[in-house]
Amino acid sequence: MKKQTVYVDTSVIGGCFDDEFKEWSNNLVTDFQKGLFIPVLSEITAAEINEAPFEVKTMYRDILSCNSLYLEIDNSTISLAEYYQKRNVLTEKFFNDGLHIALATINRIDMLVSWNFKHIVHFDKIRLFNSINIEIGYKPIEIYSPREVAIIEND
Repeated sequence: MKKQTVYVDTSVIGGCFDDEFKEWSNNLVTDFQKGLFIPVLSEITAAEINEAPFEVKTMYRDILSCNSLYLEIDNSTISLAEYYQKRNVLTEKFFNDGLHIALATINRIDMLVSWNFKHIVHFDKIRLFNSINIEIGYKPIEIYSPREVAIIEND
């Protein structure tokens, strides 16, 4: 069976060090280390990590070393993110959020995980992203928080 690809946005990596999110973010990282999922990182995640504290940068490198995929932004990614703006899904201020969605969509990643409940992991936003993706000819993208994706082992 094919391992699922999981696009990780910056909030998930930072979440490893946040009291509210660390249990689930760290469980997901453990799943990557065990090879249960293939982590997907991107040029935009790398740029956002540059401004992060040392421990977040270290966690990013740890995830990157888990047999990960790395996506780069191209013209089609920018065009799709701009189309999300044109259709009022996201404003210009949150263009990077659109780039995350566009990268995962265009590269046919199985799912995207995020702790961004305002602009990404929100029912209305997911519905709008996917209606645009389908309209343009892409498949819908599954969007979840790490809480819905991480595999929890019972001892």
